[in-house]
Amino acid sequence: MPKYLVQANYVGEGVKGLLKEGGTSRRAAAEKLVKSLGGALEAFYYAFGETDAYIIAELPDNASMASLALTVSASGAVTAKTTVLMTPEEVDEAAKKAPSYRPPGQ
Repeated sequence: MPKYLVQANYVGEGVKGLLKEGGTSRRAAAEKLVKSLGGALEAFYYAFGETDAYIIAELPDNASMASLALTVSASGAVTAKTTVLMTPEEVDEAAKKAPSYRPPGQ
């Protein structure tokens, strides 16, 4: 199952909700959301700096991840950036492929 890194930031009412409900409550909500799409929450960490939370989740496919991201973004309480994660074996597989490509201007 594909893995995704989500970098989330609480905004507006989301910050107020986090203060009211606490961090473990938000992790539980994230886990429920991921499970509702057939996935599993692997990690959920809060952090200092530009990003409030780092989440690693397994989901069945990109459409499931897109559904999750759209749902969270539509709340207006959280902004999120998603990165598809790859295993070393997937990189090995990619390196073995021989695509045909011409760089611009050549």
